[in-house]
Amino acid sequence: MTDALRTETVGGVIMLLATVAALIWANTPWSSSYTRMQKYELNPSWLGLEHMDLAHWASGGLLAVFFFIAGLELREELTHGELRNPRDAALPVIAAIAGVVVPALIFVAFTAGHGDATRGWAVPTATDIAFALAVLAVTFSDCPAPLRAFLLTLAVVDDLIAITIIALFYTSKLSYGPLLTAVVLIAVYGFLQLRGVRTPWLYVPLGILAWYFAQRSGIHATVAGVALGMLTSPRETPDERPTNAERADHVLRPISAGLCVPLFAFLSAGVALGGDALGAVFNDRVALGVMAGLVLGKFAGVLGGAWTAVRLGLATLGAELHWREIAGVAALAGVGFTVSLLIGGLAYPDPAQFERVTTAVLIASVLASVAASAVFRHRVRQRAREAEAS
Repeated sequence: MTDALRTETVGGVIMLLATVAALIWANTPWSSSYTRMQKYELNPSWLGLEHMDLAHWASGGLLAVFFFIAGLELREELTHGELRNPRDAALPVIAAIAGVVVPALIFVAFTAGHGDATRGWAVPTATDIAFALAVLAVTFSDCPAPLRAFLLTLAVVDDLIAITIIALFYTSKLSYGPLLTAVVLIAVYGFLQLRGVRTPWLYVPLGILAWYFAQRSGIHATVAGVALGMLTSPRETPDERPTNAERADHVLRPISAGLCVPLFAFLSAGVALGGDALGAVFNDRVALGVMAGLVLGKFAGVLGGAWTAVRLGLATLGAELHWREIAGVAALAGVGFTVSLLIGGLAYPDPAQFERVTTAVLIASVLASVAASAVFRHRVRQRAREAEAS
């Protein structure tokens, strides 16, 4: 079972099932019990963490594991993957940057002049790695390896930008004592990794303490997760034992895919889908901006960024890649579930507004998945005809 959880398809399916379960519960006569569960506070006074209900534990605690894995993936890309060669990395990196800027601009265009509505400009900028790779695996199982690498690199860079945005723009107040303590603990973790220390008995307490002090500092604790992941050493050992990064990935990826992300989805995605609720979404500028940003902005940004990079000679389109496949990935980038919901919760603490944002993210993710699936299905048929002709 744990081996299955290390594949994107299985992790994406479990997250989808958790989302569906939350939606069903939230649209039954017992929906109030779902809300009570979300708001159940679990904050022992000795921890010093205030107003931590289950939903906040999911977004601040469980997602820290998800972002630790994202940090591992980014370090792997920088060390052995597409990002190690600037020329190869240029295409997905430029596409990722454009895929952040264009949705943000579209969102601002929808919400400008409406007070604090623009605060959520970053909601439609994020791509969900697990969902996106799961859709790609299901709809285009025979996709070229460079296309999967393009999507993975795009999503990893996208996550790095998203976590930077969270740190810079969604930190309301800073407590410098806990922040300095978190930085010192993360630095000690990195030093031990650099020295080749392998025992988890040091790293686990350091990681938990770094998360705790980051949470106390006011910076979202997922930032600590990314930092620790990027500092985990991928350096090979003389006796060819698994690296620290490989060991951490082997242990934590099934936990992230099978527990952390599905629980976050379950505690975040339960929104009303009745006629009045949907009507409120389609009459809300913030929700419309989220949907337009994810579905249209991501597609235009990623595809336009990639095309511009190639046209200007900043990057090259590999021999195994096709523009129709890049278009499919650009549509798929609009699947903005996990990180979009995280940013939405930080940008809009009002429960009613956050519920409309959540509904908008769900609708946009479904539309983006359907559009990408149609592009990939067409490409599969086209490749089959090309193979027969040859």
